[in-house]
Amino acid sequence: MKSKLKRFEIISSRANVIEPGKELFETIKGKWNSVYFKNENPLTVEFACGRGEYSVGMARAMPNRNFIGVDKKGDRLWKGSTWAVDEDLANVAFLRTDILFIESFFEKGELDEIWLTFPDPRPRIRDAKRRLSSSRYMDMYKKLLQPTGFFRFKTDNTDLFNFTMEELFMRNDLIDFEYTHDLYESELRPECHDIKTKYEEMFAAQGEKIKYLRFRFKEE
Repeated sequence: MKSKLKRFEIISSRANVIEPGKELFETIKGKWNSVYFKNENPLTVEFACGRGEYSVGMARAMPNRNFIGVDKKGDRLWKGSTWAVDEDLANVAFLRTDILFIESFFEKGELDEIWLTFPDPRPRIRDAKRRLSSSRYMDMYKKLLQPTGFFRFKTDNTDLFNFTMEELFMRNDLIDFEYTHDLYESELRPECHDIKTKYEEMFAAQGEKIKYLRFRFKEE
């Protein structure tokens, strides 16, 4: 408990973590590039970022893009925040909020790309609407993405991947839709930059196949 409280204390004073109680938490919507990053580089968001391995990894690999990792657990965000501080990565930030409220923090069309990496599969049937790849959330992602922006999803969980595919197959607003049930043996692998989260490494070591899909929403 002391360790968790210490982490909360640390991120409360860090500029690269936007969380309740900080001024930017209430005012950042539509201003990520102009106010926080102070440039016009493309903006990528990772939802359910956990410790932030993916967000930080992409920030390392693509210094000419801006990245935001979003998660509601402050003790997890502490890790990614610390990596970014230690490596002086100015192109990555973290937002502490429940993804259900994400439209309060990004304007329509503000995002160039969205990643959803290894979210909680929520296996109970009654929790289907709470899955971050359900139609409920997809409709939110569509609002936030630019028309040319990709949505990208990785998981080890077969049931969640199949559920997501079923949700997407019911839509008529997708283009450039590609997917694989075995990322490491797929031509799509380079799109993921060979960045692996803690969970990806763990599940892959156990023999689980990593599933991946990506698409764009049709411009209306």
